Amino acid sequence: MLKNLFLYTLLLMFVLSGSGCQSEAIAPVAAAEAPAKEYLVSSELLASVPQSMLRALASSDGYAAYSNDIRYDVAVYKIIYYTTYQGKEIKASGLVCVPQGMPTPAPVLSAQHGTIFTQRDAPTNFTDLSGFELFAAAGYVTLIPDYIGFGASKQIFHPYYDQQHSALAVVDMIKAGESFCRQQNVAISDKLFLVGYSEGGYVTLAAQKEIETHPEHGLKLTAVAAGAGGYDLTAMLSGVASGKPYPYPAYLAYVLQAYDYTYNWNRPLTDFFQAAYAQKLPTLFNGTNGGSAINRQLTTDPHQLFAPAFFEALQSPSGELPLKQALQANSFQDWVPQSPTRLYHGTADEIIPFENSKQTYTRFIAQGARHLEFIPLEKGTHGSSLVPMLQSLVPWIKGF
Repeated sequence: MLKNLFLYTLLLMFVLSGSGCQSEAIAPVAAAEAPAKEYLVSSELLASVPQSMLRALASSDGYAAYSNDIRYDVAVYKIIYYTTYQGKEIKASGLVCVPQGMPTPAPVLSAQHGTIFTQRDAPTNFTDLSGFELFAAAGYVTLIPDYIGFGASKQIFHPYYDQQHSALAVVDMIKAGESFCRQQNVAISDKLFLVGYSEGGYVTLAAQKEIETHPEHGLKLTAVAAGAGGYDLTAMLSGVASGKPYPYPAYLAYVLQAYDYTYNWNRPLTDFFQAAYAQKLPTLFNGTNGGSAINRQLTTDPHQLFAPAFFEALQSPSGELPLKQALQANSFQDWVPQSPTRLYHGTADEIIPFENSKQTYTRFIAQGARHLEFIPLEKGTHGSSLVPMLQSLVPWIKGF
């Protein structure tokens, strides 16, 4: 579901081609000193997509009015790059979509996709036109990381809602993307944007935090937009521990398994889930089942989903402390965005509560954030808020 929503996002974002940052003759990053470490491992051309085909794609999806904004043919590459998992160097993957024949250096935009469960939904499993290409057709070198756990790193259980690994998967791909552009003589400007929705919103803020708090990365952000991410995981836990039905139990199972693997807890699934569900989860999360299929095999009732002792411990201040400490550590409590940033959230979101973003914004402002906006999307659900988010976001990014 969220994969398709993010593709819809990409179809909308190509209208950014009018951005003033494309017309400025900014010195390309290629002229800057290369980082000491080489992050790029390899690149492979997957497709060369002509402008005419992209125009047809836009027209068939109801965006004929924007056809004139599709200016460039697009080359789609798969790259393999180095990143870090559990303190060790691993190989990860992502797409780089490059506009062809741009007369000026291109800005770079890293697009973070929403939650996926299947390997076939990883961006690098590129088999046909998807909508990703329209970013680049508008004049942006577009980076789309698979995330750890997909593509080249599929042997790892995806570290879902883990701040450090989410951040590094993006930051290291940006560095690899810059190296790729140097090798391919693709001129890029000093403009760098981050955009993401749902898990992609969380990953976007994680990457922003990593870039802003670690200047040794040598990256500077132009602007950031994040929609409907679970930025305060402790607040999310409070909602689940209250016992109210949760409409997407696959997310709960995803987080608990991810933390069990990522932090080497090595706890049996029956510690967390009732036996009937614990037995199913390894097969459900084998990379072939989508979120809806997983949901059908679980229950929306936390009392029935979780093992009784575990659920009771969630409700106790002294219970399940390792989990609660992990959720606290992976929430955005000890940092304030410095770059121009927008948070978007639908007021009727049934999966990630609207209050999660509202309270995060309030906390950021109280801690001194000066370039932050919060945009409530009235009556927007988790699935319906992408379109209004992008309609608001496009003029804002054009201002840069």
